[in-house]
Amino acid sequence: MNVLMLSDVFFPRINGVSTSIDTFRRSLPEFGVDSTLIAPAYPASWQDDERTLRIPSRYLPLDPEDRIMQRGQIRKLLPQLRALAPDVVHIQTPFVAHYAGLELAQALGVPCVATYHTFFEEYLYHYVPFAPRAWMKAAARRFSRTQCNDLDAIIVPSTAMRNALEHYGVTKPMHILPTGIPCSGFHGGDGAYFRERYGIPMERKVLLFVGRVAHEKNIGLLIDMMNTLRQRHPDTVLVVTGEGPALSSLRERCRRLGLEEYVRFLGYLDRSQALHDCYRAADLFVFASRTETQGLVLLESMALGTPVVAVAEMGTRDILGPEKGCRIAPCDPAGFAEIVDGVLNDPALRTRLAQEAHDYARTWSAQAMAARMAKIYQELAGVDAGKGPVAQRTLRPAA
Repeated sequence: MNVLMLSDVFFPRINGVSTSIDTFRRSLPEFGVDSTLIAPAYPASWQDDERTLRIPSRYLPLDPEDRIMQRGQIRKLLPQLRALAPDVVHIQTPFVAHYAGLELAQALGVPCVATYHTFFEEYLYHYVPFAPRAWMKAAARRFSRTQCNDLDAIIVPSTAMRNALEHYGVTKPMHILPTGIPCSGFHGGDGAYFRERYGIPMERKVLLFVGRVAHEKNIGLLIDMMNTLRQRHPDTVLVVTGEGPALSSLRERCRRLGLEEYVRFLGYLDRSQALHDCYRAADLFVFASRTETQGLVLLESMALGTPVVAVAEMGTRDILGPEKGCRIAPCDPAGFAEIVDGVLNDPALRTRLAQEAHDYARTWSAQAMAARMAKIYQELAGVDAGKGPVAQRTLRPAA
């Protein structure tokens, strides 16, 4: 079967949505699902496959890393998409892609599903700071409820996200389906090389954060945690990889606290090798975000044998709940530092957690999640796997 995906973000823009799309697209063909992706064009080049359609886009003032696709250019693809004959439209983001996806699904007479990747209730107010926080949270709930109820089904990456949408008043069917880890792609890595490259002595303990350097990631808590931890572990360094709108304020926070020697900002790292080296160089992966709908980086770290200390809120609870390969920390700097201190002081515990992490990550394989996604597509489209369509969907009336 064929699936048409639309997203307002994709590589070379690096974030969890891009990673999720890429992971599923690589795994779905094994289960009889081919996908075509509509995504924005970026100034930076990227090597696309033949089924990625780039749309001219413009700069987004509030978030310069992202782009706004030209919706009219998407409409022009309709003759080409009719020839493709997709069975399902799958929307990945709630901006231009959402409304264009609904329009295409109606024109093509196929069901429309979306993945709810981002917990907007705890996200929007960071980017519209002049608006009251309570007002922005209420607006995000209304926005999400309206969009989700326009769909045929919603895919959510965690139990907590499903519960939140139900609380908003979303009534359409929801499927809990996290993004899996392509375990075959997470192996190797040279921690010693990474430390040598960045001038980090082998005797120093490395705490690692990987992700977008954005306000909602709560990286400030990790910096405050380091301010406490350095009293007990003056040889420890926090490595922050990624870029984002919070970078300058976090650098200033480190300067004010005198933490320049204890916190290193490295920018984006190549996912095929340098990031693996970075995970291998770390003694612990640390994560304090309270707004994740899943937390893929936790599984990436675990897959490479790096134990995790993290706050278990929203989507990360599903990953951290069994406490395999990880320790759950409270959402305050002193309490977080206490948990990190306990793990750093116990080499035998770190060794056990590293093995647990490696084994546990394998239970979240990309293949298993892709098989479940293929089944959702088949049910939506009325397709009996391998036997073609068994029912014709009635065209949704125009709004």
